[in-house]
Amino acid sequence: MPSLIDLRRRIRSVKNTQQITKAMKMVSAAKLRRAQDRAIAARPYSAILQQMLANVAEAASYSDGEEHPLLAVRPENKILLVVVTADSGLAGGFNTNIAKLAQRQADDFRGRDVAFETIGKKSRDYFRRRGYNIRAAHVDMFRALKFADAEKIADTIIDLFAKAEIDAVYLFVNEFKSVMASRLSSMRLLPIEVPKTPNPVDYIYEQKPEELLGSLLPRYVKLQIYRALIESEAAYQAARMTAMDAATKNASDMIDRLTLYMNRVRQASITREIIEIVSGAAALD
Repeated sequence: MPSLIDLRRRIRSVKNTQQITKAMKMVSAAKLRRAQDRAIAARPYSAILQQMLANVAEAASYSDGEEHPLLAVRPENKILLVVVTADSGLAGGFNTNIAKLAQRQADDFRGRDVAFETIGKKSRDYFRRRGYNIRAAHVDMFRALKFADAEKIADTIIDLFAKAEIDAVYLFVNEFKSVMASRLSSMRLLPIEVPKTPNPVDYIYEQKPEELLGSLLPRYVKLQIYRALIESEAAYQAARMTAMDAATKNASDMIDRLTLYMNRVRQASITREIIEIVSGAAALD
């Protein structure tokens, strides 16, 4: 049976941990508001760009010009998987779930040349420990996330695909759904599958539609990567806030159980001392 001193130390330790988890929850809640606003604000722009891309592609499809390199469909022998996680943990299964999804996809591509481009320390460490081929790793990006970061990654991927050094690119990310849940998402980023629109808008073009399409396609790739980053950041802060809230409640329950147990130990100790006193007094008589 542990002593009262040991129990008091343990209760004090749990209370200190509870203060830390409560503070981390408040920090994540503050960051979540900014990240959530950023992610939601980017969605209409993405939807309009997809609609514009579909309309321009519809007009460009009537041209006899050469197909844009980002639309070229080749046998998928060399594949790049882009996995977006956070740089830190303490967020439940946020990082592990998306990494396992990408790992299952890589296993399905067994026998082909598969490489990873990881964004976030957790995905880098996950696939490095398992011996996968990591082409590039980007860490500490979420401290001050900018569109230029996504643009830099996209430019490299676009260049590799245009030179046929890779045949397909898949993107894996946690999309922000609500404070309580995120959605595991995987999509083929390259070659671009141009969305279809049932009612295309007949624009009046000052330049050829295929030239306009050529400028829209790289922007579309950059936007998809940027959206993945801000969606992942919002989902991570929500997952971390939820995990820290659960940890704070668990600490409170543990404190209650330890306090109850400590009181029982103290009561048993007092009862034992009283019995010893009474027994000693009876022996003197």
